Amino acid sequence: MESGLYVVATPIGNLGDITQRALDVLAAADLVAAEDTRTTRGLLARFNIDNTVFAYHDHSDPRAARRIVDCVAGGGVVALVSDAGTPLISDPGYRLVRELQEAGLPVIPVPGACAAVAALCASGLPTDRFLFEGFLPGKAAGRQARLQALAERQETLVFYEAPHRVLDCVGDMRAAFGDAREALLAREVTKAFETLRRAPLAELEAFIAADPNQQRGEIVLVVAGQREKETTIDADTARLLRRLAEELPPKRAAAVVAEHTGLRKKQLYDFLLQDQG
Repeated sequence: MESGLYVVATPIGNLGDITQRALDVLAAADLVAAEDTRTTRGLLARFNIDNTVFAYHDHSDPRAARRIVDCVAGGGVVALVSDAGTPLISDPGYRLVRELQEAGLPVIPVPGACAAVAALCASGLPTDRFLFEGFLPGKAAGRQARLQALAERQETLVFYEAPHRVLDCVGDMRAAFGDAREALLAREVTKAFETLRRAPLAELEAFIAADPNQQRGEIVLVVAGQREKETTIDADTARLLRRLAEELPPKRAAAVVAEHTGLRKKQLYDFLLQDQG
């Protein structure tokens, strides 16, 4: 196997989601660098893999990173894994990746399960543009301030949340985004008691409050972005648009006015079509 640091995704619940390539790398690696050695040893044992596992996380001694770099520099293979899912997605490791790359050493992704992507795909919310926020601040004031800063974002928003904070978090989302904003609670994705519930935030908060089980396990919240607000075409803009349309094709007239007013070209064009119809 080619020398390098392999960033290996592991299952987020259902062991059937592990890939054959991930198993091959975990079996062949000279070292397995794990966020939690007990969790990773348990995973390896389930697949009859016996390998050297040691701890690497944000609070590791610098010697742990040096051990990884030295192994790869010497032609070895290191597999980097998190507790579950794809490493570096709201998990430690990016500093290690940078260190290897800056040393000219290969970093190789081994893709697989990711709770954020799994929840987004099953959310029924737009997926063409999304913003992954990870965990919000644990304290209420910080969480509320961050949510207010996101209130006008039009992308779908994806959050991780701790189970003991999920009810308060959804309540803060109601306050920042409004009762009617749609959101998905994705809990224990791929596990036996998986929950996928999409509803307006007010309804989702009531659902979580009524069932203590919804405040347990691994949780992803996916929230619809702010809908684009339609700006009104005032009388002066409409007059200018009509005058330009006498000299230019409607699309060109709409483009010129859009450039000078900041209004959307499609909105201006649709206005002209209705006006002329």
